Amino acid sequence: MHNRAWEVYLERQGRDPSQVQRRMHGLRNDDIVRDFFGGGLELHHVLEHGAAKERLYREMMAPVLEQHLIPGIRQILDGLSGSPMAVASNAEPANIDFVLEGAGIRDRFLRVVDGHFVERPKPDPEIYLRAAEFIGLKPENCVIFEDSIPGIQAALASGARVVALTTTLPYFEGAHLHAKDFLDPNLAEWLRAQRPS
Repeated sequence: MHNRAWEVYLERQGRDPSQVQRRMHGLRNDDIVRDFFGGGLELHHVLEHGAAKERLYREMMAPVLEQHLIPGIRQILDGLSGSPMAVASNAEPANIDFVLEGAGIRDRFLRVVDGHFVERPKPDPEIYLRAAEFIGLKPENCVIFEDSIPGIQAALASGARVVALTTTLPYFEGAHLHAKDFLDPNLAEWLRAQRPS
């Protein structure tokens, strides 16, 4: 849906929306806007374009949010209840709030860390290092779920164990496990093996 929202927004702005997924996935909005509109754009214009695209995304997503959730998200959160969990996302805070509240899962996470908490976005591991710090764990004691190349790179660089969700691409170099969604039987078995004995 982010891809489609960017395509619609760019078309409305008279910009070529080709290669949207390749150019935007895993990046912060300010970087995406500068890529499509030029690096010399003044900051207030960067922020305006980003905010307008995100309003469009939420408008497009609201009626179909449930069908865009990765299957099994609630079940895995139930199964991990009691484990300290955080969201670490380059997404805009309003979008993170929109999804977590719309899906009714905000209360499952001790902390939400967005790209504004860090100086360097993914693929730098800073966002994951901060999230681990906020929930009181060493990164090597964390499992990170990711679905983008920059996200996988950031997760691996943090020292955590990494599950690649193949919702966007079929394979991610270096991931400890690939799972099609949260209902993947290999995921449940792998997670049980990660728990201390």
